[in-house]
Amino acid sequence: MKNKFIGYFPQYKEIIKAKKILKNIIYETPLQKNYFLSEKYKANIYLKREDLQIIRSYKIRGAYNKIINLSNEDLKKGIVCASAGNHAQGVAYSCNILKISGKIYMPNTTPKQKVERVKMFGKKFIKIILTGDTFDTVNEVAMEECKKNEKIFIHPFDDDKIIEGQATVGMEILKQYNSCIDYIFIPVGGGGLISGVGSYFKQTSPNTKIIGVEPKGAPSMSYSLKKGKIVKLKTIDRFIDGASVKKVGKLNFHICNQILHDMETVSEGKVCTTILDLYNLEAIVAEPAGALSIAVLDCYSDKIKNKTIVCILSGGNNDITRTEEIREKSLLYEGKKHYFIVKFPQRAGSLKEFVNNILGPKDDITYFEYYKKTSKEEGPAIIGIELSRKNEFSTLLGKMKKHKVHFQYLNKNPDLFRILI
Repeated sequence: MKNKFIGYFPQYKEIIKAKKILKNIIYETPLQKNYFLSEKYKANIYLKREDLQIIRSYKIRGAYNKIINLSNEDLKKGIVCASAGNHAQGVAYSCNILKISGKIYMPNTTPKQKVERVKMFGKKFIKIILTGDTFDTVNEVAMEECKKNEKIFIHPFDDDKIIEGQATVGMEILKQYNSCIDYIFIPVGGGGLISGVGSYFKQTSPNTKIIGVEPKGAPSMSYSLKKGKIVKLKTIDRFIDGASVKKVGKLNFHICNQILHDMETVSEGKVCTTILDLYNLEAIVAEPAGALSIAVLDCYSDKIKNKTIVCILSGGNNDITRTEEIREKSLLYEGKKHYFIVKFPQRAGSLKEFVNNILGPKDDITYFEYYKKTSKEEGPAIIGIELSRKNEFSTLLGKMKKHKVHFQYLNKNPDLFRILI
């Protein structure tokens, strides 16, 4: 196919080369039809299960392809990366396979489970340096290390060989489903995965609509595309850590500007609901970034009806210690969890009256913080109430007003909510 694209664009022959390099390094992960989602959306929906990859993420593809293409001279210098998650595991695993030394910089705030997994994959060939509290700080330190000691920096997304490695996901999909794919939904962080897969689809399946999906709290690609230039966001919500970056890559922005049919953002709570549904209904463990491509489907429910859809489930490295936080965010998004500041009369029996008069038979108090001060007529308490059904919220408010309960609703007050809850 003649190259009609402007600037760097991953070429078919380079992606083929990357696939041959990775042949004995990675798993060819399955493309599975999901019957629950297919029935729900009246479409043929397939999941590309990169959560079943060796390191439970697609990141090994780009990391290994980049490192193996370095010269012997560069390899002897040693390599460096900055990452708090899947990219670090991909680089560590590559160092172990190739028996080369690598330094991996991670934030001090990285969960112990992630640090241990990086150690497990890298063994004696890597050194982990914990520094700083944010990825941006860690990245700066890692870059300084490379500049000072002439080491090679392995970028998580803004690199041609990284992108060509990630593109092999797309090659596998079209090999596994040798027919028309109408839509492909791809998670977007820095842009490495969508740049690679989207490029391959654009060259070999040009009628497929390529949809990028970002966290609503970190819409760096969406905002940059809207502005027509790369924009660094001042603040982001890092909950969906595998797809939360302040600034996308130059190559990635350039490629996405040519291949994307659409970009969409998804709220963190909606992603959490999707994670729980995948686990409860399908026994699939998805990380927040991995669930983005599935969480977005209801935004396209009319368009995808009777179509063939592929969602890339990009990773399954979900820390079990986050389970309660995920459930909490899901309940808040679903409208089943509500927090209030309630002013109780400072007398015996006032809480009992609240429970009897206000709560339904299946409502549950899941959070309660109160300290009695007898010198005052009223005392504030913070109460978390979990409802069995979303539509019972109006009934709850109606009872509180009927019984003249003095309250302040916290869910709609994010600043106060973050301080108190």
